[in-house]
Amino acid sequence: MIEAALSMSALGLGLGLLLGVAARKFHVETPPVVDAIDGILPGTNCGACGYPGCRGLAEAMAEGSAPVTACTPGGRDVALALAAIVEPGGGGAAVPGMAEAEPMVAFIFEDHCTGCMRCFKRCPTDAIIGANKQIHTVVTDACIGCNACIEACPTEAIVARVKPKTLKSWYWDKPLPDAGADSREHAA
Repeated sequence: MIEAALSMSALGLGLGLLLGVAARKFHVETPPVVDAIDGILPGTNCGACGYPGCRGLAEAMAEGSAPVTACTPGGRDVALALAAIVEPGGGGAAVPGMAEAEPMVAFIFEDHCTGCMRCFKRCPTDAIIGANKQIHTVVTDACIGCNACIEACPTEAIVARVKPKTLKSWYWDKPLPDAGADSREHAA
């Protein structure tokens, strides 16, 4: 009994040291911009952007092969913060494609829901409420619009809808810089 415990302890210590040496020898440095981009992304790893997780999207953005608007669950604020890092000049004021992108959330037609729990298991933010063989519903404040539940639903009871405006999610669009000059010219 003591020999077995000693041999397993020695084996564990030896393999741990081997893994430590291998981690130092084969360590790959990542550019600091990838870490900065990954820190801004939501970290839900939902795959809505088409990349394998937020780290994959951060690497693609650092290479320039993915736009800053690729993270739909992050929305406008994340895209503007990413544009400040990725875009040359770092302004982030004019992000192409930002105006037409509306935040989307999942909506379940409860009369078509069978309670199969497939959507419940796929949701990365636990925005779906329900139980086995019972009707499910979506908490819109928690939904990030990744569409993972839509793909998993066998009865096609889930659709994507524009996120309803509430006092918490509503913001006033900024006027265009030249709009004020035109109105002053017409008044004179």
